[in-house]
Amino acid sequence: MAVRRDNKRGRWLVDAYIDGKRIRRWFESRSEANRFNNSIKQENSPLFKAIKIQKEQPQRLSELVHLWFDLHGQTLVSGKKRYQKLLWIAEMVGDPLARDFSASDFADFRAKRLSGEIVNKTNKRVPKEALVNLEQSALRAMFNELKRLKKWKGDNPVAEVRKFKVKEKPLLFLRNDEIDRLLVACDNSRNPYLSLIVRICLATGARWSEVESLTGSQIIPYKITYNQTKSGKNRTVPISKALYSMIPIKMGRIFEGAYYKACHKSFHSALKRAGIELPKGQATHILRHTFASHFMMNGGNILVLRDILGHSDIKMTMIYAHFAPSYLEQAVSFNPLENRHKCGC
Repeated sequence: MAVRRDNKRGRWLVDAYIDGKRIRRWFESRSEANRFNNSIKQENSPLFKAIKIQKEQPQRLSELVHLWFDLHGQTLVSGKKRYQKLLWIAEMVGDPLARDFSASDFADFRAKRLSGEIVNKTNKRVPKEALVNLEQSALRAMFNELKRLKKWKGDNPVAEVRKFKVKEKPLLFLRNDEIDRLLVACDNSRNPYLSLIVRICLATGARWSEVESLTGSQIIPYKITYNQTKSGKNRTVPISKALYSMIPIKMGRIFEGAYYKACHKSFHSALKRAGIELPKGQATHILRHTFASHFMMNGGNILVLRDILGHSDIKMTMIYAHFAPSYLEQAVSFNPLENRHKCGC
């Protein structure tokens, strides 16, 4: 074990090996470095114990993914999708022994993702920072869950990796005239399901997939109950009598068959006919944004909106708060331009 000063950095480095694992730590003073160096020699030190534990765990990263899915992942709404993503990540980093997988390994992986060197077979586009952040979150959550279940005794290798900062995208929604044009285009579509699906989305703020998969048992007079939602919680949203009368009363799925499968394509065509251009990937979600934005502009309560949208965290709903008529209205009353002759300054 060695303690030495790096004159370029002006700091002290502990460069040591514990049971074959290299440990490097930087310190501001020699005394701090010596204390750390002496402490890690002790077999009862937390770091020494952690390294010993990791050496005893021979699973490969993919084996941890399988274990996570069997014990927890399969219960999640999007668990199977996340399971496939985690297996793919394990493959792309060479499926190392989990105890050897490090923050540096993940940093190299995400750098290759952003450069386009590593792309997903199902989506060959070079990913943005936001997607790589989601991949990191999935990996971090897996290790955290296995630690909670006492199935992983080592550190979480990506716990200290900082996510990329992502610029907020402008929140897009349809104006009233665009809604009118879209409804006309949907009414004129050859797909008999399209108009109703779009109307339900606009009236309830539901996700496209939630509306597409509706069954007759989820519809009662003037209310729709959404099951198997992203948050895992059921939610019931009132609807108008006019909209209720448009929904066919039947057992099983309301939308099915060839027209059901073609709904996405039909919606894109309707947007085009209505003269509405949207960024790639935002087409179906635009209806949910439109509901939330108009709800707040019309004086709706942000807490009620949270419940309607089924958000588990109010922070997710707060992105719509600025649409409220009274949002930060004091900026008009108390700004220096309007008050420069009132305060006597």
